[in-house]
Amino acid sequence: MNAVKLNLLVLKTHQLDRLRAFYGVMGIAFVEEKHGEGPLHLAARVGDVVVELYPLPADAGPADATTRLGFSVFDLDAVMRSLEALQAVVVSRPKMTPWGRRAVVRDPDGRAVELVQG
Repeated sequence: MNAVKLNLLVLKTHQLDRLRAFYGVMGIAFVEEKHGEGPLHLAARVGDVVVELYPLPADAGPADATTRLGFSVFDLDAVMRSLEALQAVVVSRPKMTPWGRRAVVRDPDGRAVELVQG
């Protein structure tokens, strides 16, 4: 049996700059990329996973807000302060859970983002 590993996550949005700032607070450093005739987009490496932010076409509906993401961060309190300064919606404040100290926020498109310290 072959082991499966996630290597790419693409989020599509009408708000590239806001998502870049939101995820940048966690330490994700995006760079601009363009492949052939494809659109200019943002890409970063998070561990073994490439995370890309692509623009949704102007005539597309809203970005998908049903996806839930999870990140481990070094300093949860500092990340939360920075996200709150960006006016991120806080779903649950940091608290101890069986998985460690955890909080949940929403990115600018409404996706739930779980943050765990450690």
